[in-house]
Amino acid sequence: MADRNFNKRHETFSDNIATWDYYTDFQKVYKNVDSIKVELNILNSLIGLKNIKNEFVKLCEKYPEVLKAIPILLAKREHEITVNDVSQTYAFNFKKPNYTINEYATFMEKTGLFELLSNHIVNNLVDYVTGVEVGLDSNARKNRTGHSFESFVESQLVKFGYKKDETYFKEITKTQLENKFKLDLSPISNNGKTEKRFDFAFIKNNRVYVIECNFYNSSGSKLNETARSYKTLAIESKSIKNFTFIWLTDGKGWDDARHNLEETFDVLPTVFNINDLENGALNYIEDYTVDENEK
Repeated sequence: MADRNFNKRHETFSDNIATWDYYTDFQKVYKNVDSIKVELNILNSLIGLKNIKNEFVKLCEKYPEVLKAIPILLAKREHEITVNDVSQTYAFNFKKPNYTINEYATFMEKTGLFELLSNHIVNNLVDYVTGVEVGLDSNARKNRTGHSFESFVESQLVKFGYKKDETYFKEITKTQLENKFKLDLSPISNNGKTEKRFDFAFIKNNRVYVIECNFYNSSGSKLNETARSYKTLAIESKSIKNFTFIWLTDGKGWDDARHNLEETFDVLPTVFNINDLENGALNYIEDYTVDENEK
């Protein structure tokens, strides 16, 4: 059984849950670059040109499709870019051109892209965009952390013999749980007015266990809000027969929000971290399960 001393538990929190592909999803990078590689190679013909504005206009007149590759040169994946000028506001669309070629040339000039190309600051736009995509992909690390934690949790369920879509379920809604297992979850849904989606649910000895899991590398106000909302959920769920809420969380982000986490820990006996899971917390989950009407 996991140690119920909060301070001792907190000492076992993990620094990170990074896997080999956490830092950069290179397959995604290559796919994004490959989708505009032809257009980038056409734009390569502008590199080093001194009369670049006129050459750009002629290039776009012959190959208008190159416009769709321009936003990523500014580290933007969106096809629309809004610019506020002194006299007016522009909303350039690079997938469905809505301005003249000369106005797009002005965009290139004013944003510094012509200087980047004509002064030979870059030698190859395919290589340049590959670097831009790697940089942008770093923003997705937060999502990959969540996915890594979910994968770890799922591996633990499988380890203890649960079978997907038979005895455990991924991303299942409150309504689906009610219909599948004849539960009344109104206490945790504002009497049916709100829907809730759980990361996992599993069945053991006719009891439904639902799981929310998250990993925080850094602190922030969201952690406090999460702790408060799960504290409320823990209290509300106690009255539901044959139903247990489990919160799996970890990460050094909790260092600055530990008091909020401790408040939830005090009212929810099924708060576990990675260390708990590795020591079989899900295998002895029934040790923490007591319905209000069984006390």
